[in-house]
Amino acid sequence: MAVGLGSFPVIPSISGVRFAAMEAGIKKANKKDVVVFELAEGSAVAGVFTQNQFCAAPVRVCREHLAKAKPRFLVINTGNANAGTGKSGLQNALHTCETLANLTGVSLEQVLPFSTGVIGEPLPVDKITSVLPSALKSMASEGWSDAGLGIMTTDTLPKGAYRQVEIAGKVITIGGISKGAGMIRPNMATMLGFIFTDAAVDQMALQSLLKQTTDQSFNRITIDSDTSTNDSCIAVATGAAQVPVITDFTQGDGALFAAAFLEVMQELAHAIVRDGEGATKFVTVEVKGAEQQSDATKTAFEIAHSPLVKTALFASDPNWGRILAVVGRAGVDSLNVDTVSIFINGCEIVREGGRSPSYSEDAGQLAMNPEEIHIVVDLGSGDQADTVWTTDFSHEYVTINAEYRT
Repeated sequence: MAVGLGSFPVIPSISGVRFAAMEAGIKKANKKDVVVFELAEGSAVAGVFTQNQFCAAPVRVCREHLAKAKPRFLVINTGNANAGTGKSGLQNALHTCETLANLTGVSLEQVLPFSTGVIGEPLPVDKITSVLPSALKSMASEGWSDAGLGIMTTDTLPKGAYRQVEIAGKVITIGGISKGAGMIRPNMATMLGFIFTDAAVDQMALQSLLKQTTDQSFNRITIDSDTSTNDSCIAVATGAAQVPVITDFTQGDGALFAAAFLEVMQELAHAIVRDGEGATKFVTVEVKGAEQQSDATKTAFEIAHSPLVKTALFASDPNWGRILAVVGRAGVDSLNVDTVSIFINGCEIVREGGRSPSYSEDAGQLAMNPEEIHIVVDLGSGDQADTVWTTDFSHEYVTINAEYRT
């Protein structure tokens, strides 16, 4: 039931990146559920991970390995999160890394593991390791849709995006894939996201760029306000395009690269919302006129998280009082209710804290009918703003999550 999510793009080959997607039968037969990425030697790799204190075993291993070595391989499985699995979960994550390291001749620390799926069940590590030799024989630089399929859980469609820009006279590519449809309110990064480029980027600069753009993309989406145990987002710069190393994103080629990188991140983040479990609406919540950006951010998220707002959106019901009530309880200490205005798809529903004189039920209904909804709240007290993206709540969302393990 993806809202306005188009077909998977034909992502060009990215020099220095090869991959393979395999069927290991982790949860379902005849489903791609293991993906292996090979990275060119010397690639810069950055990562951001979940803030959930019950973080999954692969998240713990990734953090440790990134601090020790330059990664050469990423191995991702779906169907099992390897979270809430204690010491045995750590051992299984490390065993997966060790198997791939032995097959390729790299060090243990140069392999990063990722898992997504059901929490609390032992990782079927033998199924994963059994397909690694075949994966290594099947490595290719094209066919990104297979990689997108291989990291899906309750997603209905694979998610990919890319941009190309010219740097130092050469065309460089930024491309990636993401997955996620439920348990989505990233708190640092995202469900799973992998972004690759053949540009050369300084390691510390890449980490800074990833964190900054994450805050403008994956950290501004929510489907159900649940932060996963496994959220991970990785950025890789192989340098294989043979262009000068980017260290500054504020001007020139660096600024051009950063803008394209953000576009890829936001497109991947929006794709997750568009494919939200049971979603029938893609909703932009923009809050402006705040004294502090933090006030705009928390107000936007409160609206996006409200079950009453989200169910009204599903019903295309212009019950704008629900939005008004959320603004009032969002915890903005400086809020002056007499200066608040609210719009839905350009239709003014609230002016100066009360029903707009121009509002009619018919106009509100027309504003709520489309699949794409843009809610704008103007607090009228400052110049700070923020935007988040979310979905409605449908009957299908409840069904999917009630039957998730069956």
